[in-house]
Amino acid sequence: MKRPEGFDHRTDADERRHQPAAQQESRDGGASSQGDGFLGGLGRRFGRGRQDEVAAQDAPDDGLEARRASDDAPPAEHAVSEPAADPSDASRASRLAGVAGKRFGAGLASVRGRFQELSPDEDYVDPNAPVRSTPSSDDDDHIPDAGARAAETAREARAARKRRRLVERQEVRRFTRRSRHRRSIWITSGAVLVVLVLSIVVAVFSPLMALTKIEIKGTDRIDRSQLLSAVDGQLGTPLARIDFGELKHQLAGFPLIESYVTEEAPPHTLVITVTEREPIVAVQTASGFDLVDPAGIVVESDPNRPDGMPLADVTPSQIGGAAYRTMASVVLALPASVRSTVTDVTATTSDDVTLTLNSGAKVVWGSPDDSDAKAALLAALVKDHEARDPSTAVEYDVSAPDNGIIRTQS
Repeated sequence: MKRPEGFDHRTDADERRHQPAAQQESRDGGASSQGDGFLGGLGRRFGRGRQDEVAAQDAPDDGLEARRASDDAPPAEHAVSEPAADPSDASRASRLAGVAGKRFGAGLASVRGRFQELSPDEDYVDPNAPVRSTPSSDDDDHIPDAGARAAETAREARAARKRRRLVERQEVRRFTRRSRHRRSIWITSGAVLVVLVLSIVVAVFSPLMALTKIEIKGTDRIDRSQLLSAVDGQLGTPLARIDFGELKHQLAGFPLIESYVTEEAPPHTLVITVTEREPIVAVQTASGFDLVDPAGIVVESDPNRPDGMPLADVTPSQIGGAAYRTMASVVLALPASVRSTVTDVTATTSDDVTLTLNSGAKVVWGSPDDSDAKAALLAALVKDHEARDPSTAVEYDVSAPDNGIIRTQS
């Protein structure tokens, strides 16, 4: 078994004592070769300095030793001879210090080599590294093309720039979201306002919306061509600027128009829907009969009495008076089934209206009030009379709608 150096029974001093000087020098030189370089030299200097200090401490002082010897010398009769100090102890200590310094230098040298392996230097050449051979011309096909590498690098750079720009745009959009929202609101509001103003300008002032066509609807007794010629003064005017006051004045010249409704049909048409007056009674005149509406307007004249039209017992001068308006109100309140059977209407006051039916029976109606209830009561009385004695001429009194009376005519 190998023992650690320094603990052998044979010390280095004993070995060197039996070795020639040349062999000792070669051994020292071989040991020092382990710490080549700066760190090895540092270790050797440390060892040599330590040897010199130990040797200086162990070197005896002749004068001091002589005085100590004379002072401590026992009397002659008791003097005993002591063995002399072994000079090999000092050299042994110096050699141990030198060996320790050499080992320290070798350790530093190994640490330096390890650092060079981990971070290689261009000037450092590893003696154990395999020698790389220079590629021959046969291996030229396996060397990557520099142009291909440059193209690949350029593509990667472009892709990286695209990704960076995408990320930058996303960040900009995220941080400017509120400002973009406000800007979109302002832009939308401004666009709506501009469109509104342009629409108003085009509708009011532009000839693009000018009136070029007028349509008349609802005419029966009125001449349509005369009505168109009366209102054609509005042609060429923008629809938004038509003067409806003037249009009303123009239509007022046609008494048969009871009412009318206008409708604009952009971009160039105006539709006029007319409601004509409808006569409800006939008034006898010297030349024939005038057909009069509830307002007392003569709708038309006819030389013959029209069928199904009640004859009002008034003179032409009384048309529009209180008696006529009362008779017209009663006739308007009659149900259609009863109105078609009325032949004459008379009234002396506003509360004394009498109707004559085509059967010859008379009806005392009274005032125009409660006309619906009176009409229902009259229908019930007529039905009852026809069921009992239809051949007898009678008079129906419905002036009090809650108490109908049937009288025999005198």
